[in-house]
Amino acid sequence: MKNHWKSTFLLCVTFLWIVSNSVVGSLGQESTGKSSALPTGRLPARELWRQVEVIRTAHGVPHIRAENLRAAGYALAWLQSEDYGQQTALRLLGANGRAAMMLGSDSIDSDFAALRNRSRAIETYHLLDQETRDVYEGFAAGVNRYIELNPTEFPPNMQADFSGVDVATLDVSGPSAAKIRTFLNSLNPPSTPARPDSTDNDEGEQNPDDGSNTWAFAPSRTKSGKAILMRNPHLSWTAGYYEAHLTVPGVVDFYGDFRIGGPFAVIGGFNRDLGWSTTNNRNDLDQIYSLDVDPKLADHYLFDGGSMPLKRELLTVTFRNGDGLSTVTREAWSTPLGPVIHRADGKIYVIKTAKDGEFRAGEQFLRMMRAKSLDQWKDAMRMRARLTSNFTYADRAGNIFFVWNAALPLLPHPPVADTVAQPARGTRDVWTLYVPFDALPQFLNPLGGYLHNENSSPHFTNVRMPINTVNAFPNFEQPSLSLRSQLALELVGGDEKFSLEDVIRLQTTYRTLLADRVKTELIAAVKAANPSPDEKAAIALIGKWDNTAAHDSRGAVLFQLWWTHYSGIRLPEVRTTLPDVQRYAKVWSVADPMNTPRGLADPDRAAESFKWAVAETMRLYGKWDVAWGEVHRVRRGKVDVPVGGCGNDLGCFRILGFTREDDGKLVATSGDAWILAVEFGDTPRAYSVLAYGQSRRPESPYHADQAAMFAKGEFKRVAFTEADVNAQAVVRYRPGQKR
Repeated sequence: MKNHWKSTFLLCVTFLWIVSNSVVGSLGQESTGKSSALPTGRLPARELWRQVEVIRTAHGVPHIRAENLRAAGYALAWLQSEDYGQQTALRLLGANGRAAMMLGSDSIDSDFAALRNRSRAIETYHLLDQETRDVYEGFAAGVNRYIELNPTEFPPNMQADFSGVDVATLDVSGPSAAKIRTFLNSLNPPSTPARPDSTDNDEGEQNPDDGSNTWAFAPSRTKSGKAILMRNPHLSWTAGYYEAHLTVPGVVDFYGDFRIGGPFAVIGGFNRDLGWSTTNNRNDLDQIYSLDVDPKLADHYLFDGGSMPLKRELLTVTFRNGDGLSTVTREAWSTPLGPVIHRADGKIYVIKTAKDGEFRAGEQFLRMMRAKSLDQWKDAMRMRARLTSNFTYADRAGNIFFVWNAALPLLPHPPVADTVAQPARGTRDVWTLYVPFDALPQFLNPLGGYLHNENSSPHFTNVRMPINTVNAFPNFEQPSLSLRSQLALELVGGDEKFSLEDVIRLQTTYRTLLADRVKTELIAAVKAANPSPDEKAAIALIGKWDNTAAHDSRGAVLFQLWWTHYSGIRLPEVRTTLPDVQRYAKVWSVADPMNTPRGLADPDRAAESFKWAVAETMRLYGKWDVAWGEVHRVRRGKVDVPVGGCGNDLGCFRILGFTREDDGKLVATSGDAWILAVEFGDTPRAYSVLAYGQSRRPESPYHADQAAMFAKGEFKRVAFTEADVNAQAVVRYRPGQKR
């Protein structure tokens, strides 16, 4: 049985395959789109450089001025390749099941996983509107052109043969591999726990410090009387946010982030009229169903009173084998509900996913980028091709808006845990509809003139209005309010009016809210435990500490080590956090959401952990009063500077995650990095900073030129108007033009 399970896991988790007619017929799938005729007189792909100019301003920010969307997509792909090397091309290879052909057998499993989306992209490409296809085809042409002119940067067998379909595959959605793993592991627990896969979704909150912060202020809360939007995502510093400005006259004029590897992974930005930002939310788009095997017919199941056949598909991947190529073939099974992920004990387990095979995410983002009003932007959102995330919005008309977005199944049964399969004997047992968009939690121009989200539930997005914590649908996110979100409410929930400059200063706060909640009890516990002279001096330092993780703060390093140990984590070998009831005297409560958690559940253990922390700080750094910035650094290229900020565990708003290097220093590798704040007047006014710069190439002048700025809490002024871009131009060129 164990070998059978491993085989099932390999065949069904590493590649989820549904033949095209199964995806089209999947219950609950919405139809959309219509094809339009190709325009005439288009330049050959290799000549698209003639229709676009790139202007790089300070810190290498590219401003793309293109004659059409095809040329704009071309330039964006060229720029990503120019600044990130082969990463964009290799992502396209992987998304289309062709990585093993270039890279060898290690990529076989991932190629099988990609084949399903590839089939869906081929099948649906003609249904996308022409503008979206133009971007995809231009992007493919830009990658191809870069490979042609820079072949030595790529594997020897790399072909410059990408198509618009290859790029469109990136935007096809499917089942959650993480949910499948969780379910299969519950049936047959692995001998060693698997590491979380941060690639399961584009902003998945796998690490507790992953996520985002966002604020929106109505004109009533700003000194200028104009709406302000701030966005601040927290992901790995290898996530590849790419700051760019894309302009096609009369078509689009958008400034924001484009994730490396594709043209439409836009999670925040603005045009002349409006802007938005996303933050992670918690939603469940997948349901595992168990079907009864037909005891009389092989590979059939019982459903709606009849015997239904499973669909079998043979899949083949080509891989590089030395100097030649080889192939490997596997089989996969599916039903109209979704792919089969396991078969055992008279049951067939399938996973049914909201919007399975959805292919219009790029089309939706392009519509959002081009929208000129809240109504137009919401019309784009109603496509529901972007399946998850909170969206926070602000515009020139003075509107602020928030929606807890999810293509959420309207369940005919109670929600069940990821480890449970819901029995299904017919259509009435499975979901077939979605919760309507207008029924999702949302706020428009609320009292108090502010919106905020830091990955907590939507119930507390604005606390000036009556807070209703009873969900309209059982699979809405349950009430939660983290320390980070509580700190945000203290920062923005009052009546103060802010300038744009005030907002960017405020979001760089170094305060650790956890210290406010437990420090008094810690001091009392240590004093009552007959401390040594060193421990007495150390706890006196904690008493004087300003409760921040600022560069020069002394006490924060000691406090963090204490909290880590007290919370049950024994670094580096064990990373298991005790439940809140064993850490706090009062755990978080929906009845007192802004003042809990607080206090210490176990003062004796707190004192013991402090004794350990004093010794450990001495061992690591030679003194227990070491400054935060002596230990916590931003290192990139030749930059090595102190930085303030900490993780969710301390209740920071300025989130940073660190990795210990050989010299014992903790170096920022995740968290705050791409911060943007914009004020919507007649002309947008904005500031931004991208900590890891425009380029991953160490030799590039744009690799480390924003690192020190970020560490100091400094920002660059965004050039948006044509006049500002021209005035700040550092270099102009036509990408891909032979010289």
